[in-house]
Amino acid sequence: MKNFMDENFLLQSETAQKLYHEHAAKMPIIDYHCHLIPQMVADDHKFKSLTEIWLGGDHYKWRAMRTNGVDERYCTGKDTSDWEKFEKWAETVPYTFRNPLYHWTHLELKTAFGIDKILSPETAREIYDECNEKLATPEYSARGMMRRYRVEVVCTTDDPIDSLEYHIQTRESGFEIKMLPTWRPDKAMAVEVPADFRAYMEKLSEVSGVTISNFDDMIAALRKRHDFFAEQGCKLSDHGIEEFYAEDYTDAEIKAIFDKVYGGKELTKEEILKFKSAMLVVFGEMDWEKGWTQQFHYGAIRNNNSKMFRLLGPDTGFDSIGEFTTAKAMSKFLDRLNSSGKLTKTILYNLNPCANEVIATMLGNFQDGSIPGKIQFGSGWWFLDQKDGMEKQMNALSVLGLLSRFVGMLTDSRSFLSYPRHEYFRRTLCNLVGRDIENGEIPASEMERANQMIEDISYYNAKNYFQF
Repeated sequence: MKNFMDENFLLQSETAQKLYHEHAAKMPIIDYHCHLIPQMVADDHKFKSLTEIWLGGDHYKWRAMRTNGVDERYCTGKDTSDWEKFEKWAETVPYTFRNPLYHWTHLELKTAFGIDKILSPETAREIYDECNEKLATPEYSARGMMRRYRVEVVCTTDDPIDSLEYHIQTRESGFEIKMLPTWRPDKAMAVEVPADFRAYMEKLSEVSGVTISNFDDMIAALRKRHDFFAEQGCKLSDHGIEEFYAEDYTDAEIKAIFDKVYGGKELTKEEILKFKSAMLVVFGEMDWEKGWTQQFHYGAIRNNNSKMFRLLGPDTGFDSIGEFTTAKAMSKFLDRLNSSGKLTKTILYNLNPCANEVIATMLGNFQDGSIPGKIQFGSGWWFLDQKDGMEKQMNALSVLGLLSRFVGMLTDSRSFLSYPRHEYFRRTLCNLVGRDIENGEIPASEMERANQMIEDISYYNAKNYFQF
């Protein structure tokens, strides 16, 4: 029987152990998609407690706590102490066997705080006090955490109207770790609620200095902001979409749709789809012009619990995997850009694992030999960023594409304690490749190539692909 979370955690063969310890483990971290709050990096935020850094905003943990019968006030309540919230999490942890939260919890305690104890109601107070004592020291600040995990680059997620002042402040402070913005223009194509869209256009007009009264004005304003993001080091865009949009449309139709929604009138479903289709193409062309990478996270049904959405707002743990038939629309969208010679580097992330093979085969349709792995299958995302989801994603990519060209893992997290997800991924990767070598499916005589493959997926592929 193996010990829990020892140095060879998840590494089930001697070859896997060598791949991890001698190659993957030594690689720095490039976290090219996350939701860290830039101000916390700029201010080198000091965390007041383990609850703040660990439970604040973590809807993964909140979902588990609610499922375990924990009252909402211990998840998101304002009148509950940090200790009371942590105590309820500690009561929940023993019930998370076989959930990735059990592994993440103990991997974070071990790598961040050097704690090997199992978190339970009996150990909660001791662990809480020990972690809080360490969090009070400078090396456990926001920047200290990034240094601890040998982070080299992080790319945050930012709206086009964001001032990026904290990115600028961080860069000018001389902080050695790069924090770069990512262009996330979802609100510029969110035309479902006319009043919200008009309000966003007014903000866009203000920050861009472009008076917006028609569709061409909006695009001019977005281009100015796109240029500004590029000046601040942005190299990626990201789009959170329910499904891909690829309706046929004319320029005249899109201009008329803009006038209608900007004037406060409700759009038909067909008009909404046409507008979103046009905007995806516009954004894709902008990214191609600058050589950026576009990312698409699709397939979530968000805010399912309307009662809790009204109470807490979005991103509080009430989203789920959706079922969408989107392969044809995805293909049509990519083909539009490709046919005009304007398809930039692209990463596709699916939330439903039933689409793994769909994505893996879609990549090959649009690879053009210009750069290795131009069209990428993104790592297991959200509900899939755990051992089983990672393995399924990598197996599909291996069988139907080139795993060797994969740009690897990211945290997709708001927490400064999420960096061990890179370790979790690397261990899983090394175990897969190590097993193939042990089984004679990859020749042992090609260990040098296998070693390089592990280092590439862990670090070098991302560094070269994004040109960091």
